[in-house]
Amino acid sequence: MKRKIKMDFVEQTVMLSSAIKWIILAIFAGLVVGSVTGLFLKLLHFGEHHMMKWNRYYLLMPIAFFLSSLLVVKLAPEAEGHGTEKVIEAVHQKDGKIDIKVIPVKLLATLITLISGGSAGKEGPCAQIGAGIASFFANVFKINNTLDRKRFVICGISAGFAGVFGTPIAGAVFAAEVLYVGKFSYIVLLPSLIASYVSCIVNKALGISHLQYAISFTPSNEIKMFLNMIVFGIFMGSLAMLFIRLLNIIEESIHKINIYKPYKGILGGLILVLIVYLTESKDYIGLGTQVINESISGSSVSGVAFLIKMFTTSVTLGSGGSGGILTPIFYIGATAGNAWGQIMNANMALFSAIGMVAFVAACTNTPISGILIAMELFGIEVASYASIPCVISYFMVGHKSVYPSQILVINKSPSVDLQTNCEIGRVKELKIKNKVLKKFYNHYNS
Repeated sequence: MKRKIKMDFVEQTVMLSSAIKWIILAIFAGLVVGSVTGLFLKLLHFGEHHMMKWNRYYLLMPIAFFLSSLLVVKLAPEAEGHGTEKVIEAVHQKDGKIDIKVIPVKLLATLITLISGGSAGKEGPCAQIGAGIASFFANVFKINNTLDRKRFVICGISAGFAGVFGTPIAGAVFAAEVLYVGKFSYIVLLPSLIASYVSCIVNKALGISHLQYAISFTPSNEIKMFLNMIVFGIFMGSLAMLFIRLLNIIEESIHKINIYKPYKGILGGLILVLIVYLTESKDYIGLGTQVINESISGSSVSGVAFLIKMFTTSVTLGSGGSGGILTPIFYIGATAGNAWGQIMNANMALFSAIGMVAFVAACTNTPISGILIAMELFGIEVASYASIPCVISYFMVGHKSVYPSQILVINKSPSVDLQTNCEIGRVKELKIKNKVLKKFYNHYNS
């Protein structure tokens, strides 16, 4: 017994010292990343406010995409893409090492893209900037242990995410969940949570306001609502699969065009200008926050808004525009849910809110984060219903992701056998274990 008590004391001492160390590091990461995130958001708000005084600001997109791509190509190729994906890649392939040049280049390239009307988000750049700052200070603090460096860099992801959306719990869980499919990184949860909360506090102190919604609904029939959520989850998962494939197809198509990469930005910008003229609306470019708000407030929006936004986002990111992908995912999910509510004559505000988080869960393979975003933005009652579509959509999207560098650890279903412990974007061959499904699959491919 004495030996066990002694072992308990030693263990508690070690755990306490480790906790204190990571709380201090996480507070520092939250302070620094929160400050830079706040600066970025203020610059973005300032730029959008003044740019939109000119009604035809979107005509600048071809030039803006060219400049954004040129900055990345010339100064920091690691800043290419939609932010979070590059951080996941750095954690898995480079031991969390990120070039310090990524921070100013990503910040400037994203501001140019978003202010001109590019269809992208603001969370990815903040996550990448946050991870870049954490990587830089890992060198300063001489954090040479690979696992510790990765944990510190992941603090940057959570702090950037939470600073943008004002969801500290979801930010921490997203950082721990997004690295792998089928595995939750508990080891990063404590520092990520501390960094997220500190980042939120810093952003609030800087005057950054975060969205919060009040959705009132009273289900008349619990069983009907339950069944609706199951069917809606299947729909959102299938829609996520469509978006991921469209994103890949457009990116690959633009990549095959044999011209100087920044010139592709001009092409992408011209396509988006054409979309504005054809639709006679600017609702499908830019961040789209106003459309998201309209959807979640219960106002009806265009029934094809989510499809057009899929296209404009894919073109923006595929042609060299810089920005995140989660804000467009919020838009697509919310407007798809709104369209569902219109078709089913259901509560449009409720289905917009649930569609938003279910689409996030499916596209990024983060169902727990989706549920927690619902809880922090919409309240526990909405989150309890949202949990069903979040998990079902995550399952239905299959082994695909907007983040191809995620590591597939476990197959989502025992009925399939795919290569594991590799990047999900590199999974090529699908093997069916279930005999009945295998016969159907073989017949379908014959």
